[in-house]
Amino acid sequence: METRQLEYLVAVAEELNFTRAAERVFAAQSTVSAGIRSLERELGVSLFERDPQGVRLTPVGEEMVDAARATLEASERMRSLADPHAGLRGQLRVGIFTNLTTIDLPGILGQFHSRHPLVDLRLGPSPSGSTGLADDVRLGRVDVAFMGLPGQVPGLLHQRLAVSPFVAVLPEAHPLAGAQRVSLAELMTERFIDAREGFGNRVTLDRRLSELGLRRHIATEVSDLGEIPRFVAARLGVAVMPELTVLPVRGAVVRPLVEDVEWVLSAVSRLRPSAAAAALLGLLADHFDADREPAPEPRTQPALTARRRQVEVPVPSDG
Repeated sequence: METRQLEYLVAVAEELNFTRAAERVFAAQSTVSAGIRSLERELGVSLFERDPQGVRLTPVGEEMVDAARATLEASERMRSLADPHAGLRGQLRVGIFTNLTTIDLPGILGQFHSRHPLVDLRLGPSPSGSTGLADDVRLGRVDVAFMGLPGQVPGLLHQRLAVSPFVAVLPEAHPLAGAQRVSLAELMTERFIDAREGFGNRVTLDRRLSELGLRRHIATEVSDLGEIPRFVAARLGVAVMPELTVLPVRGAVVRPLVEDVEWVLSAVSRLRPSAAAAALLGLLADHFDADREPAPEPRTQPALTARRRQVEVPVPSDG
């Protein structure tokens, strides 16, 4: 059994497509297919089901993938211990929101690249927002992801980056546009504009509305949180969204809420992140000036969990 075969196994398991997996590991598709078949012969089990509908992991294949990831991570740690000055290398997959125009993500990742030039970056969003990104990290498809869900997702390492209050976004001709503050109850008869189900801002707000015994009608769903104020200005409805995600637009006004509702931006990873993932988490903490608690086990990758803190910095316009 070779490390390269385990890399093929993980790639095919996450892509569920041999062609995309081969592109990801910079190998020919025939090489990846042969490597998987060789691994299956050696283990004496079928790792994948292959049919005209696609590729799927078998039950034993799912268990093998978890073991393969752990083996690859252990191999990486061994190389780092053997030559701590060689620098990080490999691939780092980062889950991002669809619109990050209010944060200098290219600048942050450019700084990461200057420190770790041998690490290749793979960036991508999830169609179901923070919920999908959290699942991607939990399932090993992504190493680090931005997340805007309330609370903590079990089984993930959380690093809190910023906190933002929710505000009302109203058409400038709305009767409440001139109010000092707007209560959520006053808006329940309105048509709402919001992100799709699974996005962290929507999950947070819906949870607070449920606590207050309030129900709303979402008339328009969008896949880009940053576009919501434009739809409000076009009078399709009203919105309630994190203040630091609101992009100013002519025809819409922002008013504070009476209720206290907060959106939390975090970075998440697996409980034992790879060295590259831990390095990015550390860079994000420095960028957002987040507090970090010391790792409970100094011999493993640092547990970079930030304590709650209000941070006056730009944040992603999607969540």
